[in-house]
Amino acid sequence: MDPILLATLVLAFSLLLLLTSGIWIALSLMAAGLITFIFFVPLDAGSIMASTMWDASWNWALTALPLFVWMGEILMRSGLSSNLFRGLSPWVAWLPGGLMHINVIGCGVMAAVSGSSAVTAATVGRMSIPELKARNYDSKMMIGSLAGSGTFGLLIPPSIIMIVYGVVAQQSVARLFIAGILPGLMLIGLFSSYIVIWSLLNPDKRGDLPEKLSFAAKIRASRDLLPVVALIVAIVGSIYGGLATPTEAATIGIFGALALALLNGTLSRAMFIDSLLAATRISCMIAFIIACAAVLSIAVGFANIPRAAAEWVQNMELSPGALILVLTVFFLLLGCFLEGISILVLSSAVVLPMIDAAGIDPIWFGIYAVIVIECAQITPPVGFNLIVLKSMTGRGIGEVAKATFPFLALLLLAIVLIYMFPSIVTFLPSLMFG
Repeated sequence: MDPILLATLVLAFSLLLLLTSGIWIALSLMAAGLITFIFFVPLDAGSIMASTMWDASWNWALTALPLFVWMGEILMRSGLSSNLFRGLSPWVAWLPGGLMHINVIGCGVMAAVSGSSAVTAATVGRMSIPELKARNYDSKMMIGSLAGSGTFGLLIPPSIIMIVYGVVAQQSVARLFIAGILPGLMLIGLFSSYIVIWSLLNPDKRGDLPEKLSFAAKIRASRDLLPVVALIVAIVGSIYGGLATPTEAATIGIFGALALALLNGTLSRAMFIDSLLAATRISCMIAFIIACAAVLSIAVGFANIPRAAAEWVQNMELSPGALILVLTVFFLLLGCFLEGISILVLSSAVVLPMIDAAGIDPIWFGIYAVIVIECAQITPPVGFNLIVLKSMTGRGIGEVAKATFPFLALLLLAIVLIYMFPSIVTFLPSLMFG
């Protein structure tokens, strides 16, 4: 048997066995890398693994990650969800679907300050679910729209997973952030449009009509929302304008989040410590996965698997569209068993040489990968957003997944749109660097 094929089969079997055994994902990745070194790479594994983990852990782009995570934790504890509902409800009540649009737009706003899919869904859901239930809105649409819209946390900047992709693919994090803006807005438009159409086709499931407010009353209700919008503009605007790096923008975000918590009266010593500890735990988990994935990547590289994969793509003469279709199916299958960051770091060693050989723009591919991983957040049995909604509503995973399926289809439609019109992704970054 060809040694590279044998190495690939042994690596795949080792990973499958380790991941299904319940071992930590990071340790599974490192163990698979060690197995590859021992049997297929005639080099000293110890020194290479140590230097690789060190190189992967000190990357400057990674410093933005714990800062954005901490900012999201502060805002999650500062009463942002109630402010979102009060500020948005007067403006969306007139649309077909009424307050259901708060799930979509509220998740879009929350995504711009949290960077996490599960945090976005949980924060908005805490406020919207009781309110929508009290107004007799359809439970399936409520659950589906919330689970689907929670995925915006991965795409709309600042995004934690974009930072991870920027590190593993050696791409500009600032450019990735800006590239995610238009696709994120497009998804908000697609989701809200679907709710409008569904509401017109199902008038008996619209829920109770809210009371009409004057324009002045709407402005007063939006006062709590304005500081959050200002924070988003400060973060994204400072990056787009070249005034701050993502790390510096994250620092601005933390000071802004602390100021908002102080204004809301929720800033306390206990809240400050809890948010800091939560951010530390999440950041350490992600950094450990990245460092161990780097070990797997270097082992796979020494075993010549990426080169063979790239040659396979060239020999198959797959068009970029066919390659994207194959990778979409591959990512969706991985998404049934792994969470987003693990999918990204696990596949990068093999997939990135493939897209390089196919001549695909790595910035465009980063946004594509994030959207596919968004799909993984709402595919059973390990979709994080499904688990969050299951715990919040008491419904079964199957029921939640069924309610979310239309929004999964819309995410796949978004992939088709950015493939047909790549400028949706590339326009703002090219303008920014122009």
